[in-house]
Amino acid sequence: MAASGSGSSRADNGYGSQQPRRRKGPGALATAYLVIYNVVMTAGWLVIAVGLVRAYLAKGSYHSLYYSIEKPLKFFQTGALLEVGIVVFPSTTNICILHCAFGIVPSSVVLTAFQVMSRVFLTWAVTHSVKEVQTEDSVLLFVVAWTITEIIRYSFYTFSLLNHLPYLIKWARYTLFIVLYPMGVSGELLTIYAALPFVRQSGLYSISLPNKYNFSFDYYTFLILVMISYIPIFPQLYFHMLHQRRKVLSHTEEHKKSE
Repeated sequence: MAASGSGSSRADNGYGSQQPRRRKGPGALATAYLVIYNVVMTAGWLVIAVGLVRAYLAKGSYHSLYYSIEKPLKFFQTGALLEVGIVVFPSTTNICILHCAFGIVPSSVVLTAFQVMSRVFLTWAVTHSVKEVQTEDSVLLFVVAWTITEIIRYSFYTFSLLNHLPYLIKWARYTLFIVLYPMGVSGELLTIYAALPFVRQSGLYSISLPNKYNFSFDYYTFLILVMISYIPIFPQLYFHMLHQRRKVLSHTEEHKKSE
């Protein structure tokens, strides 16, 4: 799941309803870092998209396409962890502050952390760890949703930093999520559900008593709790983006009319 520009005001990037005073722009080094990061992430997700299309054309089937993009998916999805550090520890470096100040990540720490961590968790702790689910169609469901979302999102960030954001990308950023978010969440939940029997049978990552630490952990139960956590969190992300869509796109239309 994802929620998100850049510009001289919060109203420009869709993170505020009023027009605050203009912010001081980032330095050349920080801007270069941010642009490079987002260009690399855009390119990475484009590689994943091309890999999916090529594998589909070669096989003539959409089943088990996960194996064709497994390595780049793990690499670039894990790369999003930088965004969590940027939000949770915004005072660590000037670059971290710039990520928050210029809308490179959403303003909500909880929602951003859940969005990124849930995807990394699903990539490594579910799909990678439970080999049996890698052939499930639900995996392709969330991979396709993630891929389209991230290509648009990182392109949006890149052009925003360069102050040349095409309307088409802005429109796609605040419109296609209407379908892609439910699609991705459905794939994530179905994949976790498919993993449950194998986790229970193998005892994956579970710790039983007695042990010297007097501690027990049931990964099967934990996965169920993860699925339940989507109930309060996903609507917040979804309605937040709907609110942002109304605000950002209506602001753009008003700006066009005033010109």
